[in-house]
Amino acid sequence: MIRINENFKALSENYLFSEIARKIDAYKAINPNADVISLGIGDVTEPLCESVIKAIHSAADEMADRATFKGYAPECGYDFLKIAILENDYLARGISLSSDEIFINDGAKSSLGHFGDILSVDNIVAVSDPVYPVYIDTNVMEGRAGQNLPDGRRSNIVYLECPREKEFTAQLPNRRADVIYLCSPNNPTGSVLNREQLSAWVEYAKKHKSIILFDSAYEAYISDPAIPHSIYEIEGAKEVAAEFRSFSKTAGFTGMRCGYTIVPEALAAYGSNDAAVSLNALWRRHQSTKFNGTAYIVQRAAEAVYSKQGKQQIAGTIAYYMNNAKTILEGLKYAGFKAYGGVNAPYIWLEIPRNMNSWTFFDKLLNECQVVGTPGVGFGPSGEGYFRLTAFAKAENVEKAMERIKQWKM
Repeated sequence: MIRINENFKALSENYLFSEIARKIDAYKAINPNADVISLGIGDVTEPLCESVIKAIHSAADEMADRATFKGYAPECGYDFLKIAILENDYLARGISLSSDEIFINDGAKSSLGHFGDILSVDNIVAVSDPVYPVYIDTNVMEGRAGQNLPDGRRSNIVYLECPREKEFTAQLPNRRADVIYLCSPNNPTGSVLNREQLSAWVEYAKKHKSIILFDSAYEAYISDPAIPHSIYEIEGAKEVAAEFRSFSKTAGFTGMRCGYTIVPEALAAYGSNDAAVSLNALWRRHQSTKFNGTAYIVQRAAEAVYSKQGKQQIAGTIAYYMNNAKTILEGLKYAGFKAYGGVNAPYIWLEIPRNMNSWTFFDKLLNECQVVGTPGVGFGPSGEGYFRLTAFAKAENVEKAMERIKQWKM
């Protein structure tokens, strides 16, 4: 008889954002005329910029002509997009890479989820606490996370302390970890890792022969020139880190699906005989086997992000969202909340009153203000007592939501 992957039974019944959507639907069913404003799920609201739209139209026309029609894309991406990424995201920052170290995919989330396929289930995984749920859930699916503990943690996961006093940045563990997930700018807290902190992580990974899976999907929102956009700005990082990026929040590609992963030639793991094995080669084999390539039209659209006009237009959209973040921070401060993030990141992390938990706060905010956010506990046990808001909304809705919160009588 057919058997299931028992690891899936260890997952919580509902994915965090599916549960939020269920609660919103239930509220709207009872209150059909309610004007609910979502500052919860990090989906974008501004349309694709003009340069990207023009590239989509042009590529679509190519697909309609036998002479320029494209079939399967190269599994690891077209050279035209790889070159644009290389020149603009890395060489412009003094980082030397080859196109063979760049892998085009359908977004950072799926790539981060799949990367564990090429790593042993015996590896010890470390994550920030609070943490983006996908880092945990994909390791549960693969049987790497261990058993559920009473406090909501997993027995085989190392939870990195992210204290408020340290601006919620992940602290080095006092034990060995083989696979380390770092996200900067961070989702959900909006914190960033500075050069000194990233250097410490690179040194830790070298010492323990670990790998850092560096999620920099929100690097375009960094405004502080002292904050690294890439882990490869740190000397020696190519030997210990893979980097994951996405066009979703940078250029509004949440509905287009395009991102890329950097796996340096120098990055290695170890086989059963302790011999070094190229992770670049393993990831290439994985992607070539399980992925038929990102669509040509989508890759041409992503290439347009790097055009002169594209850069200007996308900078305007990012400024729009960051102005939303400023509005949220100022509104929360006026209402008496302590809030963090929202300066180099599109996420705001706020403390909730101590007399309620984060799901209770979610329900009160929805029922009394018709505003939606994300309960902090959904990002792990240390997220309890906090709440996440995102800047990815229409400016008029952000302003309206903040007016409601400022007048809220809790």
